[in-house]
Amino acid sequence: MALALGVDTGGTYTDAVLIRDEKEVIASAKSLTTREDLAIGVGRAIRVVLDQAQVAPGQISMASLSTTLATNALVEGQGGRVALIYVGFRDGDLDRHGLRDALKGDPALVIAGGHSHAGAEAAPLDTGALTEFLDQQSGISGFAVAAQFATRNPAHELEVARIIAEKTGAPVTCSHQLSAKLNGPKRAVTAVLNARLIGMIDRLIGRAQDVLLELGIDAPMMVVRGDGALMSAEQARERPIETILSGPAASIVGARWLTGVQDALVSDIGGTTTDVALIRDGKPAIDPAGARVGGFRTMVEAVAMRTHGLGGDSQVHVVTEGLRGGVFLGPRRVLPVSLIAAQAPGVVHAALDEQLRATTVGEHDTRFARRVPGIHAEGLGPREAGLLERLGDKVMSLSALLRTRMENGALTRLVDRGIVQVSGVTPSDASHVLGRLSDWDADAARKALELIARRRVGSGDRLAGSADELAGMIVDQLTEQTVLTLLETAFAEEAEAFGLPPEDLARHVLTRRGLRGHRGLLALDTRLNVDVVGLGASAPSYYPAVGERLRCTMVLPDHAGVANAIGAVVGRLTMRRAGTVTAPSEGRYRVHLNDGPQDFPEPEPALDLLEAELRRETESAVREAGAEDIRVIVNRDIRTARIEGKDVFVEAMLTVEASGRPRVAVG
Repeated sequence: MALALGVDTGGTYTDAVLIRDEKEVIASAKSLTTREDLAIGVGRAIRVVLDQAQVAPGQISMASLSTTLATNALVEGQGGRVALIYVGFRDGDLDRHGLRDALKGDPALVIAGGHSHAGAEAAPLDTGALTEFLDQQSGISGFAVAAQFATRNPAHELEVARIIAEKTGAPVTCSHQLSAKLNGPKRAVTAVLNARLIGMIDRLIGRAQDVLLELGIDAPMMVVRGDGALMSAEQARERPIETILSGPAASIVGARWLTGVQDALVSDIGGTTTDVALIRDGKPAIDPAGARVGGFRTMVEAVAMRTHGLGGDSQVHVVTEGLRGGVFLGPRRVLPVSLIAAQAPGVVHAALDEQLRATTVGEHDTRFARRVPGIHAEGLGPREAGLLERLGDKVMSLSALLRTRMENGALTRLVDRGIVQVSGVTPSDASHVLGRLSDWDADAARKALELIARRRVGSGDRLAGSADELAGMIVDQLTEQTVLTLLETAFAEEAEAFGLPPEDLARHVLTRRGLRGHRGLLALDTRLNVDVVGLGASAPSYYPAVGERLRCTMVLPDHAGVANAIGAVVGRLTMRRAGTVTAPSEGRYRVHLNDGPQDFPEPEPALDLLEAELRRETESAVREAGAEDIRVIVNRDIRTARIEGKDVFVEAMLTVEASGRPRVAVG
């Protein structure tokens, strides 16, 4: 009997499952994610499933982890402080290529260097400017390095990385190690995001491994990549960017395992995001353009998925314009008032009661802040540092914490860095008021919704007549935004284009009227022509109404709340590597390798050398990760041009994929 343990750390909950012989779930559990020390939540969930199944820790033959931590961090703009070294580009390129936005105020250095399309040095590397820059930096958690045409010759990226490592000891991400494709600016964005995530994912994996050892589980640990495949924990620590969409990808794998669906939309609602993807012919599609998360297009292969900042813990925003007003949700996640009240009941209830006694609703009513323990706070400005000192280890209402409007920005920066969490009204609070949830403090949720319901709209009336009425409005809005998310994905994946962007089509008046079955001179009917698999702990509460609105079959499988953790167990270890052969001149065929380009007089020897190198790298990587029964697939994409009646070699891209099942011991 082989027992596999799957763990998923989400924004709100950490899930664990035990699966026997890859056939049945024998235990599952949920525990609150403890951001101050992720190991606490991971340990609690694992202990519960071990107790449920009456299984000794030594019987576990494999452990696997999926996580939405990287996805959530990028959606919410969080992560460590990084620095970018941009080699062979111009200063203005940082703005033109969107790198300023990705850096979010973190430092960057543009220096001379880089290579040509053919792999020849375009300019000497300016190591003096690099050394001077490094001497001036402090509080950097990771460096990103991107050089012009580094995929043709990575020499300058490797030299910059060597100097940084010698002088700082900080982790370095080189763009050519993340993708073999051209497009230096896009590789640079990917490298920046990877560097930002390194500390966060390293802490998660390290603490998860600590917990396994403390519990007596000595099985190898795997991590789910964004394409649904598995990688070793060590590989994930080096390339954390590949774990973006890890949790959502695991949910797709889990949905397929739970339901056996061949064609369906999968919608996974968590605390922070809703992730929607299409399963076609039993397989999730891979996004050829790279994963897009948090407004950034990366060069990471991942499941073609639309990720929206919409979840059970999405912040509720009040719309006061117009006669009726309303609410909308997200994209930022906040701590539900019911949750922070369960953790600090005295402070929260005292503040809410005082706010309820006031004659007007205050700007910061229902909002509280707390510091996240264990998160380092280097590189803070004086205003942020002062605010953090005032907060200390307490839970404080924002009205007590913030003394000037200038401190609002400081608080936002602390939240973006993941150092402070703030509370607010969420759909989870609404569900507590409506009696759909009872996990936390329902009384605090009711007080908070009563306060928000008192806000005045354009007509001068209250936003809602009661906490219950407002709770219904919030849940209805969650249904509406989920419907739009599913429609966007359906329009995006349609084989036939409709001439407008998917987000416009989803909101088009004809789509909306069609969903309501308009009957007039026109008869309009719109529905999803595919089943939807609803995943997530709150899916049974919210998704039946979504299915009714879209007039489709809503599949809510058993264990839907832990589908991510299931997907973490049943995937395959897979490694992919890609490389290119170019023809810089007639009769020369150039292989671009990590140790520099090599030329051949014919294309076949060049292609054979590249394939042999990529095979060696992928097979070695997947074997080191713990795979057995390894299968290798090679794809040669050879591009030619028709010149004077004959086909002339232009360029070839080779991709080698090695995969196998994780090696497990049967006990």
